[in-house]
Amino acid sequence: MKRGRSKCQSFTPFECRNKRHRSATPAHVQTGSSASQRPTEEMWGDLPHHVVLHIFQYLSLVEPLLCVAVKYLNKNCTIKTLGLISTARPSFMDVSQSHFVSALTMVFVNSKSSIKIDDTPVDDPSLKVLVTNNRDTLKLLKMSSCPHVSSAGILCVTDQCHGLRELVLNYHLMSDELLLVLSSEKHVHLEHLRIDVVSENPGQTQFHAIKKSSWDALIRHSPQVNIVMYFFLYEEEFEPFFREQTPITHLYFSQAVSKDMLCCPCLVELVVCANRLEPLDEELIRIAERCKSLKAIGRGECEVTCSGFMEFVKMCGGRLSQLSIMEEVLIPDNFIYTTTKAYFQ
Repeated sequence: MKRGRSKCQSFTPFECRNKRHRSATPAHVQTGSSASQRPTEEMWGDLPHHVVLHIFQYLSLVEPLLCVAVKYLNKNCTIKTLGLISTARPSFMDVSQSHFVSALTMVFVNSKSSIKIDDTPVDDPSLKVLVTNNRDTLKLLKMSSCPHVSSAGILCVTDQCHGLRELVLNYHLMSDELLLVLSSEKHVHLEHLRIDVVSENPGQTQFHAIKKSSWDALIRHSPQVNIVMYFFLYEEEFEPFFREQTPITHLYFSQAVSKDMLCCPCLVELVVCANRLEPLDEELIRIAERCKSLKAIGRGECEVTCSGFMEFVKMCGGRLSQLSIMEEVLIPDNFIYTTTKAYFQ
């Protein structure tokens, strides 16, 4: 059940209380002071914690966080890591964008080394504030599923924050220009790049391709970088991907596996959660042939014949350090799958 959305302008219980008391107070009684005329927003920071918590139980969680808790942070902020986490996603997206960005901008003016703002309505102007105040300190930026950020916005961050070592974002923000900026001499070696490939409208989303030369530039600059890609696509949507050799190190397929997957020489881990109703035999054989660095593979609810699984183990079992598969997804045929153990000995 979604929490009801509250408005920041209605988040003023003390103003309402004062209005009720004001009508019952004799005109000759002095009720005002310099403190009573302070803006309600400023008074929140002076309230005892137990009073604030008592008030919060009558309000939705997200906007009090943005409208009030930020007041505490902004007074004397020593936090180096900002992480906004919602287990009831997309609750942050239900917040008024102007309210969210206004509150977040207040926090951005303080130096941060790690910022995690997944599934939030952060936008390009607020990222410019982030750059202005954190260009020398920011090392980690995690901002998957931020629909109001453009490729120009993330490019501004990477172009100015030369100490950025870890970056998490959606594929629609990826570009050749972004990889080239991360590969520039003035930028530190990138350690971790995670890219989520999500189709908002299955069958209708158009994905662009990244040039091999751009990937090559990144690898020359940061040879030890982990490039992690999560695919939430159907088979017919893989056309722009794996056309050429790509330096992916960790690959996760949620709904389908690309049958046209070309050589991934750097791939060390592969996880396949589902693959429609078809056995995964063909894909496994191609992976074994083309991904010579593969050391770990995990499979969820995707079927494979015992003979196909046996062939896969023959081809790459000697180099695997981890293999996870559910017995329930093995389709019996004329091979005895229990003999597979011999290839690991």
